[in-house]
Amino acid sequence: MPFWTFVRDNARWLGAGLLLTFFSSFGQTFFISLIAGDLRAEFDLSHGDFGGLYMAATLLSAASLTVIGKVVDTRPLVVVAGGVVAGLALFTAAMASVASVAMLFVVLYGLRLFGQGMMTHVAMTAMGRWYAAQRGRAVSIASIGIQMGEASLPLVFVSLSAWLGWRGAWWLGVAVLVCVALPALLALLRVERLPRGTGAPEEEGAVPLRHWTRGEVLRDPAFWVISLGTLAPPFIGTTIFFHQVYLVELRGWTLAHFASAFVAMSAMTLTFALIAGWLIDKVTALRILPVFLLPLAAACVVLASVTHPAAAFAFMALLGVSYGFSSTLFGALWPEVYGTRHLGAIRSVTVALMVLASALGPGVTGYLIDLGVAYETQMLAMAGYCLVAAGAMTLAARAVRARQA
Repeated sequence: MPFWTFVRDNARWLGAGLLLTFFSSFGQTFFISLIAGDLRAEFDLSHGDFGGLYMAATLLSAASLTVIGKVVDTRPLVVVAGGVVAGLALFTAAMASVASVAMLFVVLYGLRLFGQGMMTHVAMTAMGRWYAAQRGRAVSIASIGIQMGEASLPLVFVSLSAWLGWRGAWWLGVAVLVCVALPALLALLRVERLPRGTGAPEEEGAVPLRHWTRGEVLRDPAFWVISLGTLAPPFIGTTIFFHQVYLVELRGWTLAHFASAFVAMSAMTLTFALIAGWLIDKVTALRILPVFLLPLAAACVVLASVTHPAAAFAFMALLGVSYGFSSTLFGALWPEVYGTRHLGAIRSVTVALMVLASALGPGVTGYLIDLGVAYETQMLAMAGYCLVAAGAMTLAARAVRARQA
């Protein structure tokens, strides 16, 4: 089916997935970290203090996600999506009025659970279940929402904060969630796409698969090897974005300059998300799994070794290549390997692991910064991890393909 014909015929459901990932931005690290300096100053927190608080809140949200995430398998998607948006709006309002460190912890927990966690979980589970032969395309289009948020919201937020203050900008976010996101998603998801439900057949053209339960997946060694690689982008990306204020101070850049580089990242992410979707539908997700971390390794080397302001754009562009592949890959890989019947329960674990990785990055790096460990050393270590993980995933992908054959 031609690409634009596919988009036209599925605009309602693809649009819903895109909106879910776009509005997840309110709980994503790149957005929350824009006020990291304000929060640290207001509550007298060091880099390590704030990183540890953020890590603990995110870890708790990851644990909660493994329980709450299964609801996607048993409840109508329109009900789940409406509840998630309402929850995110509630905690966005709480951030705008946060008054203590204890309240900040609760707010961070809610933003991470409903934003980064459930919003993306609902979107990608729906794409994985609704589509099979065109799954790569569907996931790549839905994931564009994240890139749209990364490209537009940092500059918009910085501008609005200069006018309204950071609290006023967050209150405006509440209005957008309640008045725009919620009614739009309820209207789009009023009609759910077939196949619906946990026992529905796969689309014509898909390869019949065994539908693994979550328990079986957790006992599969290949799952854990692949997970070690898929956790690298959220760990590294979250670390960079969370400590972006520290990074720009270290390099002598400005926050506005670094925020402008998000456009480069988003452009590359968008381009390579669509390329990855096409490749997945042609050659399967397993075959492109081993290579998606190589640009991320190069990005870490650039950030560690180049201090010129142009390095921000080079790093963001390389990061965008890996992000583009991973944003599509993560949505298509798990149903390809483990089937769709229990996809909500399985993805609740994989998303929780990604949230866990995004929690560990800021916390560990924050404490290392406080201990005086050079930022450049940390970046080089992350590059090395990417290369080792790529090698391990090559072996795991071969084993899974042999098993399926």
